[in-house]
Amino acid sequence: MNDQKSSSQKPTAMHVGQFTASKLLVFVAIGVLLYVAHFAFIPIALALLFALILSGPVEALYRFHVPRSLSATIILIITLGLLAGVVDLMWAPTQNWFAAAPQTMKVIRRKLNPAIRFITHIEELRSSAGNIGAAAQSVTAAAAVPAPADNEKGPVLFLDATREAMISVLTFVIVTLFLLAGGPPMLARMTAAFVDDLNAGHVLAIIEKVRGEVGRFYVTTALINVGLGLATAGVMMLCGMPTPFLWGVMAAALNFIPYAGSTATLVVLTLVAFVTFDGIGHVLAVAGSYLLLAMLEGQIVQPLFVGRRLKINPLLIFLALWFGGLFWGIAGVVLATPALLTLKVIAEHAISGKSVMEFLGPNNQSPDAGNALKNLVRPIIRTSGV
Repeated sequence: MNDQKSSSQKPTAMHVGQFTASKLLVFVAIGVLLYVAHFAFIPIALALLFALILSGPVEALYRFHVPRSLSATIILIITLGLLAGVVDLMWAPTQNWFAAAPQTMKVIRRKLNPAIRFITHIEELRSSAGNIGAAAQSVTAAAAVPAPADNEKGPVLFLDATREAMISVLTFVIVTLFLLAGGPPMLARMTAAFVDDLNAGHVLAIIEKVRGEVGRFYVTTALINVGLGLATAGVMMLCGMPTPFLWGVMAAALNFIPYAGSTATLVVLTLVAFVTFDGIGHVLAVAGSYLLLAMLEGQIVQPLFVGRRLKINPLLIFLALWFGGLFWGIAGVVLATPALLTLKVIAEHAISGKSVMEFLGPNNQSPDAGNALKNLVRPIIRTSGV
């Protein structure tokens, strides 16, 4: 009896969804494909992002009986023209900074010379301690023979890079135009081809939610970043920084990247102030003023206008930026945040997306956080019988 009772109370493993080897191979294959074929996927992914952002104005014009193809062409031309204008406006000061790079490095070396001498002295002491008791060896370095210059290699590489860039830009523009001109009808046809009529409506509703949320998020964020850029340019002008509008544009552009963007702007501004000014107080004024602006934007303006749209675990945002940059470089960093935002919107409107929402969401500090987490976690061990 006791044996029967003990055997009935023996814990048995509850069935948990298994991560099979085939699923692992599929994920690995997708990752390898995205990494190897990045030249083909990057312009398409950027086109999808731009189509999500610009689809709102296209659909608004369509409600006023403007054909989607015409409104998509006009809006895309205006957007690309604005981007080209900003690049052209910032081209001259950026070129000046690149031209002054050797002189800038000399200034940095001169100002860091005491620290460099100290580090060099420490390194010499360490090397001397490591060579105590060792026999002196004379090492003769052979002079390296420079390879003959290939006069044709440079132009060929330049033409190859230019050709790849032109193909990527052309692909991006064409795909964006087709996505904007197709609109919801094209999404309906594509969705109906893969799912039945019952699920097609639900998938289309989720796509519309993603389009609306991502579009509103980026339009609102763009307006906030323009304000941050103007404020940064004004403050840098008051601080006496050279080319203040360049730093304003940099602050506005990099602020689209959460956390890392504002950090990179702070580092660049501090470095430029360190090179430009002699007094440490001036450098601290530049860094402190931008830090104050970034804190006001991140802690007050962003939560007030953006709200809950980007309430995602900061660790996941950092990991997405890291892996996005590892796989696709700058384009991967740009696409990391909208990919997480899209996944969150899909989880919000999916039938079984509650666990994904908890995974993506920030840390819950409320007293009921533990009980809410227990309701989501399935027990791994259960007992059979009483």
